[in-house]
Amino acid sequence: MKHLSAIFTNKYLLSILFFVVWMLFFDQKDFFSTLEKRKELKELKEKNAYYTKEIEDSKKKLIDFQGNAAAIEKFAREKYMLKKDGEDLFIIDEK
Repeated sequence: MKHLSAIFTNKYLLSILFFVVWMLFFDQKDFFSTLEKRKELKELKEKNAYYTKEIEDSKKKLIDFQGNAAAIEKFAREKYMLKKDGEDLFIIDEK
């Protein structure tokens, strides 16, 4: 029992224990906040990669549309379901 009480009254051990508890729970940059920020950073990097890819695809489409009237017509027919006069349009919904 003396040995156990000597461990808990040791000022160095108590100081280290207090420091660890403080850094884990009460500090501005505590352990849990750091984990949350890392997760948020990972999600933002994934979004950044997605939007960068979308921007590149949009630039390619823009370049294609600027010099190709057939590409504009194809896009209008597929995206907005436009049709020429006298044509019938059949929409097939695949679920």
